[in-house]
Amino acid sequence: MTLRATLIGIGALLLGAGALNLGMGLQASLLGVRAGIEDFPTLMIGLVMSAYYAGFVAGSLYAPSVVARVGHIRTFSAFASMASAAAICHAVFVDPISWIVFRALTGFCFAALCLVAESWLNARASNLNRGTVVSIYFVVMLGATAAGQAFLMMAPPSGYDLFVFVSVIISLALVPIALTSTPSPEISAPDRMRLKRLYKVSPVGVVGTFGAGLITGGYWGLGAVFAQAKGLKADDIAVFMTLLVAGGVVTQWPLGRLSDLMDRRIVVASVALVIAVVGVMVGIGFLPDDPWLYVMGAVMGGLVLPLYGLVLAHTNDHLGPEDFVPAGAALLVLYGVGAVAGPLLGTLAMRIAGPGGLFLYLALAGSLLAAFTGYRMTRRAGVDMDEAENFVPVGHTTAMAYELDPRAEEDNGEEDGDHTDEAEAIQIADRP
Repeated sequence: MTLRATLIGIGALLLGAGALNLGMGLQASLLGVRAGIEDFPTLMIGLVMSAYYAGFVAGSLYAPSVVARVGHIRTFSAFASMASAAAICHAVFVDPISWIVFRALTGFCFAALCLVAESWLNARASNLNRGTVVSIYFVVMLGATAAGQAFLMMAPPSGYDLFVFVSVIISLALVPIALTSTPSPEISAPDRMRLKRLYKVSPVGVVGTFGAGLITGGYWGLGAVFAQAKGLKADDIAVFMTLLVAGGVVTQWPLGRLSDLMDRRIVVASVALVIAVVGVMVGIGFLPDDPWLYVMGAVMGGLVLPLYGLVLAHTNDHLGPEDFVPAGAALLVLYGVGAVAGPLLGTLAMRIAGPGGLFLYLALAGSLLAAFTGYRMTRRAGVDMDEAENFVPVGHTTAMAYELDPRAEEDNGEEDGDHTDEAEAIQIADRP
């Protein structure tokens, strides 16, 4: 299938997914800035940001049963309406407790919305174009998230306008999905590999995923809060957050390609170590804020956002293709738990050490991840490069995204008896 035909087939779905990510991207930064304007306590801001990830984890666990019961269109319509209502309610009830509830509801809804969109994309993709679909979807997600930051300049964060705009964008995301003529695919809750087994298969995969959640959740959830605490105005915060996402877009493929050429743990440890170095430099004010705050913010984004994909690729190096989705589903929950803790720990660090405490927290988390990864490299040899899987960027949205991964299709024709069982996984883990 040609690229043009692929785009025509998934255009409506990508338009809806893009609108969702645009609205959600803007909302995340808007809430951080508005919370600062309203003088919310630092720890309460952390709870607000963590609530989103808590809701998202819950949504990723329970949304499949909702879709199976009422169907894709009804599920998308219902949760898009609730997410739109929650967005406007933030402007009506301006207090931390209400925002925690609304933010958790938003996370739950977004998980369900992503599940519907990604299951449809998976149904439209074939083995011939699955890689193209993954790449396009990933670019749309990050591109829309980055574009959403620019709208922070559209109106004062202290008013109603931006909250209304977010609500409208989320509502409009419903239109292309609701009017799509693509038949609704069947969906079921994915199997999840037990973490105990997964740790035996890939200790760096489990610890790295949790670490990626701690780091990404803290930086993405509190990036706008940090920028505001450093004295940046709304327009400047929009630039800072746009650069944060743009940094991640730019480095995804180079870091992924680099990890294909060597022991992937070297790249994971190096990225984590540079996160620690950059975190300390920003945290102690080693460089003047203008213009280095923007530069280092983009650099940190370029390190933080690809981290989960690198860890996931390393985990997949130790798995058969038939285990990619169960392992990814388990890791996604673990990532979410880390992302819930990230903003809480980040705000605690900011309360103790000031705005730079966020970056010092990232430095500590990066140091621990680098140290653990380095330790594991002394305990087990790297995967033979001829057996390693190629890096594929996968967003941390829902388990359905892992079914879009073209590598997961490689063994679909095999019988269940050929699948890697737990004893084989333990043997993998016991290799020198």
